[in-house]
Amino acid sequence: MSKPHGQLRQSQVITTYGPGAMLDLPNHSVLVAGLDYWTGQGDEILEARLVEKLKRLLELPALKLFTPPPDPQDPAAPQTGISAWQFPEWFITQDVEIDGRSSAIRSRMLVPRKALTRGKYIDHNRKKRNVVPIRFVRACSAGHIGDIDWFEYVHQGNSECRRQLWIDERGTSGVLSEVWIRCECKAQRPMTDASLPDRHALGSCDGSRPWLGKYTNEPCGQPNRLLIRTASNAYFSQLMSVISLPDRDDDVSEAVDAVWDFLEEVENAEQVKYERRKARVKAALEGITDEDVFAEISSRRGGVQEQPKSVKQAELETLIAADEELGDDRPDGNFFARSFPRQQWDRPWMDAVERLVLVHRLREVVALVGFTRFEAASPDIEGELEMGVRRAALARETTWLPAVENRGEGVFIQFKKTAIEQWLSRNDVKEHGRKLEAGFDLWKKEHQGSHRQFPGLPYILLHSLSHLLITAVSLECGYPASSIRERIYALSDVGYGILLFTGSSDAEGTLGGLIQVGRKIHEHIHDALLLGDLCSNDPVCAQHQPDNPHEKRFLHGAACHGCLLIAETSCEHHNDFLDRALVVPTVENLGVEFFGHTSL
Repeated sequence: MSKPHGQLRQSQVITTYGPGAMLDLPNHSVLVAGLDYWTGQGDEILEARLVEKLKRLLELPALKLFTPPPDPQDPAAPQTGISAWQFPEWFITQDVEIDGRSSAIRSRMLVPRKALTRGKYIDHNRKKRNVVPIRFVRACSAGHIGDIDWFEYVHQGNSECRRQLWIDERGTSGVLSEVWIRCECKAQRPMTDASLPDRHALGSCDGSRPWLGKYTNEPCGQPNRLLIRTASNAYFSQLMSVISLPDRDDDVSEAVDAVWDFLEEVENAEQVKYERRKARVKAALEGITDEDVFAEISSRRGGVQEQPKSVKQAELETLIAADEELGDDRPDGNFFARSFPRQQWDRPWMDAVERLVLVHRLREVVALVGFTRFEAASPDIEGELEMGVRRAALARETTWLPAVENRGEGVFIQFKKTAIEQWLSRNDVKEHGRKLEAGFDLWKKEHQGSHRQFPGLPYILLHSLSHLLITAVSLECGYPASSIRERIYALSDVGYGILLFTGSSDAEGTLGGLIQVGRKIHEHIHDALLLGDLCSNDPVCAQHQPDNPHEKRFLHGAACHGCLLIAETSCEHHNDFLDRALVVPTVENLGVEFFGHTSL
């Protein structure tokens, strides 16, 4: 195990370089070790709602959240840090040998780590050769990873030959069709064989989990797939986040504490009403309903708890209820929101907007739950992680998870349920929705292991508008578009809305730019709708059909890099489920838009 000296921001550990991730350091290529090998922990993060969700998800009796270990500034302090294993363990020499038969063929020696001496390879002529890690490894969709057995690969399992291996580049582009593995015994094989899943050229996965240490293999048996270790699909962190909400139960708990002697024998809400006749109980429970009091009593007795609300349901209910009394004016408060008067933003194109809330202060807690490779596993539209998803473990035995808390600000836009329901009832909208769903069905056929569900038209509508709005507001709010994030609420039982927010673990995220944007939100929504009218790639963009098997953009309607696609750090669904034709009329004029030309 190596402990290379390198520094990352704590938030990078959560999002990009958690356990099981590969990264290049100045002198090493490493695999970040599991939580068992982290030295020390940061500060504990208290967020009961998130902890309860994660305990249920991971089926754990107890769990805590800590920030990744910080770098101690005091040289005399105990050392803290994140250990890493050297990976991969096969290398290629940096010296290029030109094949005498063709100057276009460049050959490098392929050598294992055990053949190195002090980080260099000494060939049969006693020449020291510098080496770099090979860029090809094997992995499976369950997150397992390991070195390719290159002897097995080049000989296709038909020989015990262990002569010198070479990697030949038969061109200058670096594409797999030009890369060949060659043995001195004349056996050779192109890397394209490894990239074809039906060839099974890399064999079956042995369940290797090297980030957890030795002897941690688990049963697997899936076919190995070729993975470029620096590719974007090598590591997808699976995150779960919640926005801290004001705890409205504190007042109830304190009131019940004050008169518990009177209430501990209460059996129903009617008896609470009877106890209120006593002056002391009446004074303590003033402003609290009998039902809330009895719910607190039942909770203390370990009674049956109601089904917990989803992540986004609890947040949406709080944002909708924002008024003069909601929030906390304390400087260290976690949540402070105020409704913005309608007369300040009421315009014809804002007719479908129910409410505007300026979130002056919010706290988001993000926890790393696991990771996947090849395919990202996103939360569903209610912010919940799927129970059945096979995620790679972060530790042999999980007792804590790394997390960060981001503090910032935001703008919440609530839409009228009646307006969205009327739009959904239109026949042309229903027909377009069937096309989008047909595209999703084709995507599912190509991703058999995915647990994704079609999010529905209201989600795609709000998601597309959110991306247009992020682009529009980033021009004035002082934050780059990549720093503004979205949270889409499309819950038919509760309501519909968009929260644009920014947050950071340091001072960034509390500059007030989004609040000022919120005060002129009508102007920015107008600009966003105009942006959606025409794309630089029209008419090709507007004419795209999601169920077209040739383009293979099954999760997009009228959406491309010229109009709707934004930085994936901002999008909660990795730039999927987008269609601006649902927002405004495009050059195709499908007639399925939520905002018509007349509203502008």
